[in-house]
This record gives sequence, C-alpha cells and structure tokens, in this order.
Amino acid sequence: MKIKNYFFGLSFIFTLLLIGCGPKVDTDKKTSRDLSNYSSYSFLPNQDTIKNSDYDNAYVNEIVIDEINQNMKEENYRLERNQPDLLVYYHLMFDEEMAVNASPVYTNYSYYRPGYYVGPYYRNYAYNNYFTVPRVAGTGIEQIPYREGTIVIDLIDRRTNEIVWRGKANDVVDPANLDGELRSYIDAIFEQYPQ
Repeated sequence: MKIKNYFFGLSFIFTLLLIGCGPKVDTDKKTSRDLSNYSSYSFLPNQDTIKNSDYDNAYVNEIVIDEINQNMKEENYRLERNQPDLLVYYHLMFDEEMAVNASPVYTNYSYYRPGYYVGPYYRNYAYNNYFTVPRVAGTGIEQIPYREGTIVIDLIDRRTNEIVWRGKANDVVDPANLDGELRSYIDAIFEQYPQ
C-alpha cells in the first residue's frame, strides 16, 4: 500500500510539473460581438522589431505567419486581402520590455504610404490597403509591459479599427528550438480562442 501511495505521489508531482511547462497564455475578448460573425482575415504588417542577433527576423516572421494562418483556417476563417473582416496584427517581444498598445489600434509602422517596404514574409498575406489603417485611432494609448519572449496576437475589426480579441503567450524562446516553440506558443494562444 505504501508503494502504491508513493507512485501515486510521484505521478501527481510529475503531472504538476508538466502542467507548469510551456508558455503562460492569456486571452481577452474585447467586444460583445460574436466572433463567429467574422469570416475573413488578412495581416496588418508590422515593422521588424527583433534586434537580438540570436533570432533571424525573416525566419521568425515566416514561422509566425504560417502558424497563425493554419490556426485561422482551423477556426474557419479564409484569407481575404482586399476587404477582410479581421486584421491580424502580431507583436513579437523577443528583446523589448515595453510595448505601446491601444484599443483602437496603435501601429508602429516604419512606413505609412503605399509602396513603402513591407517584409517579404507578408507578400501573400498582407491587407492590400494596410496603409489606410491610422497610426493612432483614439486617445487610449497605454504603456503595457511584456516579458521578453512574449508573442501577442491581436484580431482587429477592419471597419472600426478596434481590437476584438487579444491572445498572448510569454516564455523565453530558445533559439535552438525556435520553430517548435513558436508554433506551440501560437497553438496555445489559439486553444483559448472563443468557440
């Protein structure tokens, strides 16, 4: 009987350790609207923000876009670059400690007119009129601190420029297992998406 209790105790501790592994995920539905009323999406490009030489900015963004695309399709959204219902705007805080966010949206573009440089990883996925989304829409800008390694995904109503859902995961991303960890963090965020 003592051996059985011993193994039960070990398995319980092991289970707790497994639950503690992985990123801390937090999501927030920012609207009373039913998210199932949206059917299409496109990406709102972000500037390259990764300055840490441990990460290849283009490679990281390719992984993130690919995994978000897969998750959006699993949620029954279709990619629509001309008039999408939702704009996907993600933030990668791999070497930042502070990000500026707001609802409506604050964007930190390094470009603001058509023809300005957009990373090649957005080529087939960016909203065609990304440059029409205002830099600042509203006055509610606030400083929000994030841990290094945070991935934030915002879904924005294209018509109102309001964030309707935000998901974030934070943990230190190991450059040696970049692909696997980024994909698992994004999947963990979308596991919390409202059904």
